[in-house]
Amino acid sequence: MGTGRIGPDRIVTGARTGPIAMLDIEGLTKRFGPVAAVSGIDLHVKKGEVLGFLGPNGAGKSTCLRVISGLLSARRGHVRVDGQDITGLTPECIVALGITQVPQGRRLFADLSTRENLLLGAYLRSDRAAVLADLDRVLRFFPVLRPLLDRSASQLSGGEQQMAALARGMMACPRLLLIDEPSLGLAPIAVRELMKVIGRLRGEGMSVLLVEQDVTLALGRADRGYVLETGRIVLTDTAAALMASERLRTAYLGLDARESAL
Repeated sequence: MGTGRIGPDRIVTGARTGPIAMLDIEGLTKRFGPVAAVSGIDLHVKKGEVLGFLGPNGAGKSTCLRVISGLLSARRGHVRVDGQDITGLTPECIVALGITQVPQGRRLFADLSTRENLLLGAYLRSDRAAVLADLDRVLRFFPVLRPLLDRSASQLSGGEQQMAALARGMMACPRLLLIDEPSLGLAPIAVRELMKVIGRLRGEGMSVLLVEQDVTLALGRADRGYVLETGRIVLTDTAAALMASERLRTAYLGLDARESAL
């Protein structure tokens, strides 16, 4: 089966040709008792790509990320990295392969300093000198954190905590970052700074799977996007095409066709 097109919204299905994707998900299903949180998802992320993973609350986006990172086990399907099946591996093994999740809600250790929280991102690494060099590098992405290194994470603002969470993820030297709802509860200026960092990471060749409820924000930074509803992917296309999709604009942006034309 090849690629299908349905009206203005493109549905991509079936086998893919060309280079192996950096991350490739096939038929991923996760159930909680009788409830299917994720149902037969196919998704791929290319090297150096920002992929927007969109949908309303409860659609299954965070569940999918937790399966990818090994925090939950899949009922069916496969997760592959560079063609290697990693389904069922422990979170530590998946981090070692270069896949790191930045969880929703930051989840910093409140009683530890900002420095200690960042260094925890490198807990699998034994190259002490390289870790310290990467700490300095990460702080160049987030200069606002440098004077706060000795301050406990509980004393940081919401925006500073989200920066620290993303910086902690970067300390693992990942090839793919799974970022879950980075804009949640943040002021617009903090969100803009985080989006700039994501753009810089893409420029350095890192892949990013970005879960975000703010469709305009995510598609403004992404190369492509997938839209998830009740555990199933209903749309996928380039970010520009999705932004122009009447279905997406009506369902997620509250705009009708007449407003889209203005």
